[in-house]
Amino acid sequence: MKAVRFSRFGGPEVLEVVDLPDPHPGAGEVRVAVRAAGVSASDWKKRGGLMDQDLPQTLGYEAAGVVDEVGDGVADVAVGDRVFGFCVQGAAQAELAVLSHYAPIPPSLDFVGAAALPAAIETAARALDQLGVRDGSTLLVNGASGSVGGAAVQLAVARGARVIGTAGPANQEYLRSLGAEPVVYGAGVVERVRALAPGGVDVALDVAGSGVLPELIELAGGAEHVVTVADFGGAREHGVRFSRGDEGSAVHVLGEIGALVEAGRFSPPVTRTFPLAEVAEAHRAGEGGHAGGKLVLLVG
Repeated sequence: MKAVRFSRFGGPEVLEVVDLPDPHPGAGEVRVAVRAAGVSASDWKKRGGLMDQDLPQTLGYEAAGVVDEVGDGVADVAVGDRVFGFCVQGAAQAELAVLSHYAPIPPSLDFVGAAALPAAIETAARALDQLGVRDGSTLLVNGASGSVGGAAVQLAVARGARVIGTAGPANQEYLRSLGAEPVVYGAGVVERVRALAPGGVDVALDVAGSGVLPELIELAGGAEHVVTVADFGGAREHGVRFSRGDEGSAVHVLGEIGALVEAGRFSPPVTRTFPLAEVAEAHRAGEGGHAGGKLVLLVG
């Protein structure tokens, strides 16, 4: 099969599409003929040597495709089914990928939309679980217009929460369409949030990592009511929980998202697509801050 790999650490130029042996699923896993694979910040961190140190390495944790082989004990999907999910081996950017956590693709979604979901919805659901967001909660999401922020807004609204979201001026109406009450981020954000919620908020989620943890702590009434997925240094400095996927995941959301999508209560993030052969260009777009939406590779 064709797969993305790098044999030395460096910039996007180290990426290559090579022939690798076909993988096979273990117990409880499925193999898919990949149609689309997500690209995320973890990919360029791996490529830059900030994660695993072994070489060579493959890339990609999110994929959507058609099941073509099932492992022992798999009874919930069959060969020919459309599924999406996580490739824990980090080898989803390939023609074939083994998914350890998966769910059927909602009927109304195409492969690109499905491939854009796993990391965003798992990160968002994990943070909401850690914050205890439920019916009646008031949640502030800092950086609500990106893929994770938008997922957090919609999942929180589905739980019955009131959501206030920060974003730039151009994304205020977009946040409103997701069910959030939008405010512009930047200087004066505390006052703008208090204009909507005079008593502050119950909990706050930082997705942007824009250095506003002190303001979120003030609005939420304490560091214990704030979670960040983007500001590791700030979390340590201010006593805020930094949410990591290896400290309890929320893969349960894979099986829950379909009903929300089909009910019109969840929309996938805007995507920008690249052919598999142009994976280096996708990295340049994402790493340079010019993604223009969730990055997805087209395969097959």
